[in-house]
Formats: sequence, structure tokens, C-alpha cells
Amino acid sequence: MIEIKNLRKYYGKNRGVEDLSLSVAAGQIYGFVGPNGAGKSTTIRTMLGMLIPDSGSIKLFETGVNDRSLAQLKSRIGYLPSENFYYDRLTVGDLLTYGASYYKKDCRKRMDSLCEILSLDKKRLIEDLSFGNKKKVGIVQALMHEPDLLVLDEPTVGLDPLMQNRFYDLLREEKARGCTIFFSSHILSEVQRLCDRVGIIKEGCLIEEKDIRELRATTYKRVSMTLAEGAVFEYPENGQAIGLAEFSQEDRRVRFHYHGTADTLSAILSKQSLLDFAVEEPELEEIFMHYYGEGKENETV
Repeated sequence: MIEIKNLRKYYGKNRGVEDLSLSVAAGQIYGFVGPNGAGKSTTIRTMLGMLIPDSGSIKLFETGVNDRSLAQLKSRIGYLPSENFYYDRLTVGDLLTYGASYYKKDCRKRMDSLCEILSLDKKRLIEDLSFGNKKKVGIVQALMHEPDLLVLDEPTVGLDPLMQNRFYDLLREEKARGCTIFFSSHILSEVQRLCDRVGIIKEGCLIEEKDIRELRATTYKRVSMTLAEGAVFEYPENGQAIGLAEFSQEDRRVRFHYHGTADTLSAILSKQSLLDFAVEEPELEEIFMHYYGEGKENETV
């Protein structure tokens, strides 16, 4: 559905993206993760023909992206930018109707349904809307023609928690319909909640791309335990070598990250006097910080 190879885009001497390659299969929700300035929006704008790449190739629907192909593909794409700018003197309904006129289908039923779900009043003027309500207008614009590909750039910024949950439900419905979703965000909890696959971008380069489950499986586990009264944690002499890291202890509560075999972890635990223990998968945010943590020492993790 989306295939980007060796994409490079600079703004003069300033890097946008550098040698970026990724692929998104049809029907996936793909999370594109990185902080502000990492190159997420540059990737999206280049992918949609708003910027001209310095080098590299982009394919959407197995078609190379250029002015001619995009003119034919745009009716199959829904795009929500990180910031929306509208004709302020139009009502919400007039703006949405104007946008719908570009599609060769009747979008009114879907438009009305989306406005109801998002509690968006079509009679209000755009200039009277809050940032969050303008975001809702953008969501309706992106979804009302039932696209085959949704490209979302920081889509939930400005939405309250209730509207965020309604939006997540809408995306699940879109996926069930067969829509492919490219979901760019720096909010890791929502990426973990929604996405099948994730790409992590750092300083314009894609540094990791894996299924969410695979990403968790190939990283460390969180281990926590409570020692018995008077017990001392028996720390292995070769702790770092066998995969222990981020060790901390507060009173009888011990925590560490572990990356190694189950047998070795069992051997470590068997030497302790414990009241209880837990071994958990890390949250996406913790995995992300291993790739994106402060300091040079974290850059190769």
C-alpha cells in the first residue's frame, strides 16, 4: 500500500529526512513514532506530493508518486494535517459540503454521521471554533469519502479524552472496512493501543520498524519482586553480561530490566527469598526511550 525507499529531503542545509525506507501493508494501522522535529511531517508531506524529494522513491497503491498519479489517487486518500487552516467565515456545514464536492460520490450521509459522533455543530462559523473543534472538522474531511488510505499527522492533539476515544473507535471501524492507516504521533500510548506495526524515526532516519508484538518480544522484560523480611537480594556477579540493567531497590522492593533467557532468569529468582514477583512486557514508551533516550550511550541500544 505504501512503499518508501531511500527517501532524502533537505531544506537547504537543514535535514528533513535522510535515507528513509519503510513499507505499510494494505489493511494495517502503521504507527510512525518520533518527537517533534524528527521528520514525521516531512515524510508525510513528501509522500503526498506537497514536497519534492531530493532523492528516493515513493509508491502508493503500487503506483509511483508524481503530479499525474496523485491527481488520480487523491480521491482514495484521506489526509488530516497536524494543523488545519480554513475559510473562517464559512459555517462548518458549508466548508464540509464544499470539500465533499471534489469527490464523485455523495458524502452527505457519512458526513452527517461523523458530525453526530464527534458532536460537531454544522451551523457554527469556523472562526468561532476552538482548536479541538477545528480538529474535528479535519477528521470529518478526512473520513467522509471513505478513503482506502488514511494519512493522519498528530490526529488527536486538541481532542479531549472522550473525543479521543470516539476517534479511536472510528479508526477501528475504518480498519475493519479495509482501510490502511498511516498514523503519525508522538503520543506512544495511542500508538500502542491502535497500531499493528510501528516505525521509530530519529533525526530523519528510521531506526526501527517492527510489529508491535515483535518489538516487545525482542526487547527486555520488566522484573519486579518483593523480598522476604530480612532478605538481601543476591545480585549475580555477571549481572550485566547476562542481561540485567536499570537495577533499583527501595526497601524490600527490587526492580530491573532483563534481556536474556528464561532459564537464566529462573536461576536468578531461585536464589532469592521472595514474597512475590512479576515479569511484564514493557510499555511502548519504555521501548521508545531505549531508542530515543538522552545521551550517546542510548543511541545504539
